[in-house]
Amino acid sequence: MGSAGTSARTSTEQSTSVRDCQLLCSAAVFSPASSSSLACPRLPLTCVRPRRRCQLLTSRPQLIGLPYLAPVLRSFPATVSEHVAAGRRRLPRLPSPAPPLARAFPRRRSLTSPSLAYLAGAMGCGASKEDNAGKARNDEIDNQLKRDKMAQRNEIKMLLLGAGESGKSTILKQMKLIHEGGYSRDERESFKEIIFSNTVQSMRVILEAMESLELPLDDQQAEYHVQTIFMQPPQIEGDSLPADVGAAIKALWQDAGVQECFRRSREYQLNDSARYYFDSIDRIAAHDYLPDDQDVLRSRVKTTGITETTFIIQELTYRMFDVGGQRSERKKWIHCFENVTTILFLVAISEYDQLLFEDETVNRMQEALTLFDSICNSRWFVKTSIILFLNKIDRFKEKLPVSPMQNYFPDYEGGADYAAACDYILNRFVSLNQTETKQIYTHFTCATDTTQIRFVMGAVNDIIIQENLRMCGLI
Repeated sequence: MGSAGTSARTSTEQSTSVRDCQLLCSAAVFSPASSSSLACPRLPLTCVRPRRRCQLLTSRPQLIGLPYLAPVLRSFPATVSEHVAAGRRRLPRLPSPAPPLARAFPRRRSLTSPSLAYLAGAMGCGASKEDNAGKARNDEIDNQLKRDKMAQRNEIKMLLLGAGESGKSTILKQMKLIHEGGYSRDERESFKEIIFSNTVQSMRVILEAMESLELPLDDQQAEYHVQTIFMQPPQIEGDSLPADVGAAIKALWQDAGVQECFRRSREYQLNDSARYYFDSIDRIAAHDYLPDDQDVLRSRVKTTGITETTFIIQELTYRMFDVGGQRSERKKWIHCFENVTTILFLVAISEYDQLLFEDETVNRMQEALTLFDSICNSRWFVKTSIILFLNKIDRFKEKLPVSPMQNYFPDYEGGADYAAACDYILNRFVSLNQTETKQIYTHFTCATDTTQIRFVMGAVNDIIIQENLRMCGLI
């Protein structure tokens, strides 16, 4: 008797369940006893129809007309068994017409967990705390991706390329001076040891070159100062330059033998900033010395790895990457190649008569030409605009009369004429471009001249905007 009663209750519950689900899915035929059927997440029964035919299992809650069904669903008991226990024989019918949103979207075959969780919560199924937390995390990730995409629309990714000591790091310093308000007192203080080391090391290089070039000191009594320089460590530490070191540099810089060796600096590796620091030794050696903008700009530290600087120009965010220019550092450039907007390629044209630091059999200008050829015609940069900075024009103008360019480039016939020499170098680089549709934008620059760099970077900004508009087909 008890068994018969249980069977009757089960039959009634299953029948009620079928009617209950048919209120929501008139297209499906249900069979609780089917072994190959699909469990329904809403009701205690199974469905023999494909999942895509059941509106309860779709990934879009709009497919079941959620705003239309909500008032009716709220009147349902939590489960069919509760409804049966309440003694109700018939479930309320959904009013007609059919939900207007049911025809607004095509049926989807895929089923995504976030959408199903949203559907269950909207139908009053009571999602768990874990589901809510997961949905919140998904929403936050989606929102962050949207914010990143919007930010990238106004972001310019610029890669600074060029051979070693071409002026890439100096350009980055100029960007900080021009667009970020310059250097604070603490930042300037941090450059003191670099400047002290650059000054002492430059004098050491000259003295060592005098030995190899067999150039004697004009004043033999200055030998004491030579020993003072050689006794200094490679890295000068402290808040001020030792007084005896400052005096030694000042005395040696006035020596005729040192001056002659300096004039032959193309025969060895000497920093471009040497003369500037030697001429300013009284100020640099002062006890209360604080580096100014030019001191910072002319300081030299070999770049290893990748340095990023971010600044804003006219609502555009520039991410500028400085990479090592020496041969050993170039293998690291590949990490910056993806989605590059512009390449800023720097060439120190004053080095037409100098040899590489890494390989003293290779002319620096020839190395720059080879590197530019590989970058300009690389498959990585087919659609990337290239801006060429022919840098260090101040040193170039000084060297041209005393170091004929024809000695190093026999096909040059312009003599000591500065304009002719500039045109020759410009044509040598631009002629390497093998893509007819690609334009090379060129500027002659002095990276330590803040006024000129401010003007040139304004022109660069206009070039980048025009290139972006052209790529979008707007001009």
